[in-house]
Amino acid sequence: MMETNRRNFIRKSACATAALSVAGMSTLSGSEIKKSIKTVTESVRWPVTEGPDTPKLCVGASLNADEKQMEDIRQMGIDHVLMGGPRIPWDAENLRIVMKKFRAHGLTIINMMIGGHPNAIYGREGRDEEIAKIKASIIAAGEAGLPVIEYNWYVDRLMEGYYEKKGRGGSGITAYDYAPVKDLKPKPEIGTYTAEQIWDNITYFLKAVIPVAEKAGVRLALHPNDPPAAVSHGSPQIMATFEGWKRLLDIVKSPANGMTYDPGVCREMGLDPVEVLHYMGSRDQINHAHYRNVTTREPYNQYEEVFFDVGEVNMFAVMKEFFNVKYTRGIYPEHPRFFTRDAEFPGYVAGRGYPGGGGTTGEVFNVAYARAMMQAVQSLR
Repeated sequence: MMETNRRNFIRKSACATAALSVAGMSTLSGSEIKKSIKTVTESVRWPVTEGPDTPKLCVGASLNADEKQMEDIRQMGIDHVLMGGPRIPWDAENLRIVMKKFRAHGLTIINMMIGGHPNAIYGREGRDEEIAKIKASIIAAGEAGLPVIEYNWYVDRLMEGYYEKKGRGGSGITAYDYAPVKDLKPKPEIGTYTAEQIWDNITYFLKAVIPVAEKAGVRLALHPNDPPAAVSHGSPQIMATFEGWKRLLDIVKSPANGMTYDPGVCREMGLDPVEVLHYMGSRDQINHAHYRNVTTREPYNQYEEVFFDVGEVNMFAVMKEFFNVKYTRGIYPEHPRFFTRDAEFPGYVAGRGYPGGGGTTGEVFNVAYARAMMQAVQSLR
């Protein structure tokens, strides 16, 4: 069995190598294949680095990051960052000032999260004013050179299902269970909505803002519902199924109307992350990407966010597919696991909003793992 798996790996790797394609796979023996792979991988010039035609690893930073935070990020070998944006409407000159500050420390802002549009989500009075501010913000982003704006479309996010578990060596694992929280009552300030009401609202939004984004040269990335709860406080969550994602991408068929791809969310839903990546990437509608791993006990309802090297997602295959679909935007190795040593550092915030979530040590682990996967893929191409 082990020998069969080894030969399958060699065959698949060989198919991805131009030199072997030229030689003709059908005419090579097993030893010749291994020799050819060795020749190709040894001919790669190291270090293998990011470039215009590769994805860009990125991490989160504060809009008001100080020199110490930017120094920490650069020491991880990271050149790109993402962050929550200012209040809407954004101003082009203010964005330029922030971006210039980061560039002075070797960092490029690749993505900002936008918010402040609840009336648009709920279809309430005042949504046109919010959408006007979003449009102005998109124009400002284009003028400042910000390539991607990320956003959410939660009627309500069912965070109550998260809880902490212990992982290897006493590390922190973030687990989720839908059963105890699926029947929580609606929040009075939100109320309840049908799925079609939510679809009507996001359709109205996209048809208003995507033409502006296209003209500004900015891409929008909607993050899928995570957790992928079917219902949250009485309202369905339209971005919690693959069919919902497909429907969103078809509302306005444009590279500016895209999503944040997340292999962890795909696996939480019982999907094949590589197949989903190929579907979205081949349509050029992945405008931002996350990179993390999970173990699923019951699709949608019970899962654990784990270390990259122990989950069910084939992280190498995912990284390889990023290159196959020629994805060149940001990849965020997110949701670091908790290392006990992080609690010893001043300013540590437990969980970063997630039970069992970690700090700098976990983030360094994530970045190093993602970098290794990226270099492994590059060395075989």
